[in-house]
Amino acid sequence: MRIALFTETFLPKVDGIVTRLRHTVDHLQRSGDQVMVFCPDGGLREHKGAVVYGVKGNPLPLYPELKMAFPGPSVGRALEEFQPDLIHVVNPAILGLGGIFFAKKLHIPLIASYHTHLPQYLQHYGLGALEGLLWELLKAAHNQAELNLCTSTAMVEELRSHGIKNLDLWQRGVDTEMFQPSLKSDKMRDRLSQGHPEAPLLLYVGRVSAEKQIDQIKPVLEAIPGSRLAIVGDGPYRAELEAHFAGTNTHFVGYLQGLELASAFASADAFVFPSRTETLGLVLLEAMAAGCPVVAANSGGIPDIVTDGENGYMFDPQDPDGAVKATQKLLAMDATQREMLRVQARQEAEKWGWAAATAQLQSYYQQILEKSKPLSLAA
Repeated sequence: MRIALFTETFLPKVDGIVTRLRHTVDHLQRSGDQVMVFCPDGGLREHKGAVVYGVKGNPLPLYPELKMAFPGPSVGRALEEFQPDLIHVVNPAILGLGGIFFAKKLHIPLIASYHTHLPQYLQHYGLGALEGLLWELLKAAHNQAELNLCTSTAMVEELRSHGIKNLDLWQRGVDTEMFQPSLKSDKMRDRLSQGHPEAPLLLYVGRVSAEKQIDQIKPVLEAIPGSRLAIVGDGPYRAELEAHFAGTNTHFVGYLQGLELASAFASADAFVFPSRTETLGLVLLEAMAAGCPVVAANSGGIPDIVTDGENGYMFDPQDPDGAVKATQKLLAMDATQREMLRVQARQEAEKWGWAAATAQLQSYYQQILEKSKPLSLAA
């Protein structure tokens, strides 16, 4: 198959969507498919044998790490030259709308996928009044596709309730080869805790942005005597968070990648994830694969991953003390119980390799191509 992938974010940016896409492109290429990625220009021209077509864009005012890339006629020419069998648009917003337009214009089968719960994000940027309008725009875009994929059952139901059709589940995936409990390291623990490896070590990994609600980890940190918090990642909310956590045992680490990131997960006592806006929460799977117990809100796609008390702890997002009580419960476990939690977290992650997730996606692609054959013949 020849697949044109339109995405609003790609390498060199680091986030959960990019992680899924780069593994997907890698596995598609390895299995003999050809992928062409259309994304905001980040200087990359190739990834794992796939052509990367960068479209010039401008930083998004509220989120400078993201770029608004407007597709012009050159995108259409590149598509016609590539001759894709289908187009897959990821979180269609600006560039993705171009993918939808060219799919219709060139009579190419169209698939869309939903990864970022944008309507909930609006609340965190003072734009909650626009939520109804955004749902209507999302519905208009996604209902152009023959298939809409979501990364959790909760999001399938959420989109269905807002009138989006042709929905199915694209199963989660995680790199269980890189994220390993064996990468637990005294050196990394010392680094994350700023020289206090004996202290309870809490970890957050991900975008440092308002919708992640990282500020809500502060009461957890303050409720556990002597504990330390390491925040791995970066983003537009960092300066505000540095002020918010001033005077606490918090270390803003910045980005970590590869084995360093895997070692950070494996070396922490608890991964605390207060976000209520997750469509999946890929980073939770990475923590679990590394054997790091998680504390997360019972919201969005998280219940698809975390089984309370078995491989982590969930808390009621409406309970202001929920994250505190869940983290205290986890850290109060004895060594044997804590080790069992780590083992069960790893066992859950092992069910979800990227190869299986990509094979499922290829099956969806084939189904859409089979359905489109009579239409092509009729044309």
